[in-house]
Parts: sequence; structure tokens; C-alpha cells
Amino acid sequence: MSEIARRRSSRNAKLAKIPLGIAGRAAMGFGKKLAGGDRSEINAQLNQKAAEQLFTVLGELKGGAMKFGQALSVMEAAVPEEFGEHYREALTKLQAAAPPMPAATVHHVLDQQLGRQWRTRFRDFDDTSAASASIGQVHRAVWSDGREVAVKVQYPGADEALRADLKTLSRMTGLISSVIPGADVKPILAEISERTEEELDYRNEAANQRAFAKGFDGHGEIVVPRVIASAPKAIVTEWLDGTAVSSIIEHGAQDPMGTRTVRDRVAGLMGRFHFSSPEVVGLLHADPHPGNFMLLPDGKLAVIDFGACAPMPDGFPPILGRMLALAVEERFEELTGLLHDHGWVIPGRTVTHQEIADYLRPFTDPIQTDSFHFTRRWMQRVAGRASDFSSPEMKTARALQLPADYVMIFRVLGGSVGILAQLDAELPFMQLVRTWVPGFREERTAS
Repeated sequence: MSEIARRRSSRNAKLAKIPLGIAGRAAMGFGKKLAGGDRSEINAQLNQKAAEQLFTVLGELKGGAMKFGQALSVMEAAVPEEFGEHYREALTKLQAAAPPMPAATVHHVLDQQLGRQWRTRFRDFDDTSAASASIGQVHRAVWSDGREVAVKVQYPGADEALRADLKTLSRMTGLISSVIPGADVKPILAEISERTEEELDYRNEAANQRAFAKGFDGHGEIVVPRVIASAPKAIVTEWLDGTAVSSIIEHGAQDPMGTRTVRDRVAGLMGRFHFSSPEVVGLLHADPHPGNFMLLPDGKLAVIDFGACAPMPDGFPPILGRMLALAVEERFEELTGLLHDHGWVIPGRTVTHQEIADYLRPFTDPIQTDSFHFTRRWMQRVAGRASDFSSPEMKTARALQLPADYVMIFRVLGGSVGILAQLDAELPFMQLVRTWVPGFREERTAS
């Protein structure tokens, strides 16, 4: 058996154990209930154990499992307090580094991608990895002109591992949804699968990053490192030193330049980056998790990892702005008509404006005021309602669908809200909407 086949078999075996282990615990829990155990306490224990097993296994894997785990990790703030800190730690670990490749393997990949004389292009190259990504790892080096650079090298066999992991995970969507409150797992997996081939070729990532670097060149508060060289399985970019947003989430700090906390500053800069990118660059950065953002010593926000980007040459769709404006003014009858007309309601299904009003109301807090404080408590409340399968709102949700053009937008929105809640930050959300989402101002003016 080849090394790649052996690793893939090991991954699949680990993934296969998850539903079996959880099923066994469920059977034990059922027995305890029959014996008179406290139902709510037993359910909480089962859910916690299921989450711990699921996220521990995902955290050990590379490829699609790690990428999917990182997408879910931003939902950590939605975890109910009663599941405890251990549950939260299991989710947070999905953002951590994977085991590194041996130096000999890294050299072999660079031989193939940058040529056998690749060392002549560097003054220095550190064989010890500085960080890991879902399908590759990063090394620190010095380019021939003296610039410090980051060299991302793709894991050998990452393409096969990614496809195999995603295929296996697609069979576990129901299980995964049961242990992540409010997470709509199927669209996340579908979107990751759809963009797999693009992300496996680092030349696509390089093209995206060059576009962002050009669009934000000279920006006073947002920095995108320049691309220096690229190949299908390797990419060289400028190196930036900063404080990871994950560290700010954990520790926080005071902003020495004013009265705002660093948390609020980071939230504001991330919001400005995401909302402005479609108009400034024609692309949406679609991989929102704390590992892709750093606060630099000068207070600017650095953004990295542009493998997942959605093309938006005309900016955000104006229909999105119209929907937000109608929701702000609670014109739910008009909003419901818009949803029917533009494919947000499953063909053959109907929803009333009252059902839409009841369904949306828990989510509309951030658009009720110019500035909104995103907290774990707020997100837990919203996620709890979103995952209550017996509620009338869930019946409405089952009649709705997300058009393909909006999947990436809502993935970024959901992931960003998760990070904001982890940051416990206040954000001028509606100010960003008014500035960058076309259709919103026009609808408000027309009304």
C-alpha cells in the first residue's frame, strides 16, 4: 500500500469511528433514561461527548476535514454555557496547526514547483514550519532581494485527501448538525466541495491575492501581503508579523491610541474589509476564521489566505440591499414577495409575510441600531432558536432555500458574526451596510 493510500485509509477509519462511538453513547443514554436518569442532564452529557469526539478527530486531520473544521470553529460562540469549557476548547482546537511535514518532503515539493535550483532564489529558508493551513504548511524565509517571505507548500496527496475527506464528511451532515447549534452544515460542505479544485491550485490563490493587494494598496488601515512567486503547489508572499485575532479573542487588550478596545478595533476593520472588498476588488474573501487575520504593531489589520474567494465584479447584489431595507422597516409583506420572486422560496412551497416576520425577528437585532454589540449570549440565543426543530420558525426555514449566488455571502456573514461574538465586540454594522451594500439606500429613499 502506498503512503498516500495508507494515510487516506487511516483518515477514513478515524472518521468512520465517530458515528459508531456516538451511536454507542446514545444507546447507553437511552438505557439511563429508562432507569430513571435526568433526561436533560443525560442529553447534555451525550451532546458534549459527541462534540468532543467529533472535533478531536477533525482536529487531527488535514485536507477537507481540517478545512471543514475551521469553517465550523467560528461557531464556537454559539455553544451553550451548560456544555462547558471543554466543549468550547474542542471547537477552538480546530483552528490549531496540523502535524508538520518532514523537511525532506518540503524540499521535494519545492524541487518540483520552483525548480531544483530553488534555493538560489532565497538567502535563507527555515526548514521548521511556522504555521499550517488546511492543505499546506508555511515556512519563513528570506527572498533573494532581502525581503522576509512566507512560503506555503502544499501537502503531497492533499488533492486526494481533500476529495476523500469531503466525500466521507458529506455522509455525516446530520450527525455534525446535531452537535453544532444553528450550523447549516450541508451548504458549508457543498461550497467547500465546489471550490476544492480551485484551492488546490495555488496559482488561483495568487491571482486572488494580487487583486486584493492592488485594491487595498495604500489603504490606511488594511494590509494585504504581496505575492512574490507562485506555482500550482507553492506560493511565496511577503511575511508580516502581528498578533493573531485568535490571540485577541483569548486575551484581549486595550487600544493605546484611544478609548476603544482592540476587540472593537479589529471588529471594525474586519467589517470594513469584508463589506468593501466586492466594490474595491470585485472579490469577496470567503474564508473567515481568526487564523486569517492579524493586528499589526501599527494598528493595521493584515489579511492572509486568499484560496477561497467569490467573484463579485459588480459588488454585492442590489437585491440584498433591498431585502435588508425592507427588513429594517419591517415591510415583511413586500419582503416576502421579493423572496418568492427571486428564488428564495422552494418551488411549490409558500410562506406568508407573518411567517417570514416571525422567522427573521431573532436575527434582526444588528440592523435595529446603527451600532451593535455582538456577544456570546446573543449568539447562543439566536442559534438556539435556529436549531429548535419543533418550532414554527423551523417549519418556515424548511420552505426556504439559499440561491447559489448568495451561498458564499452568507457563509462569510455567518463566519464573521461568529468571530464578532467571540471578540465580544461592538460594530457599526448598519453604517457599513449603508456605505457598501447597493440597493439599501435606494430602497430607503424610495420609501
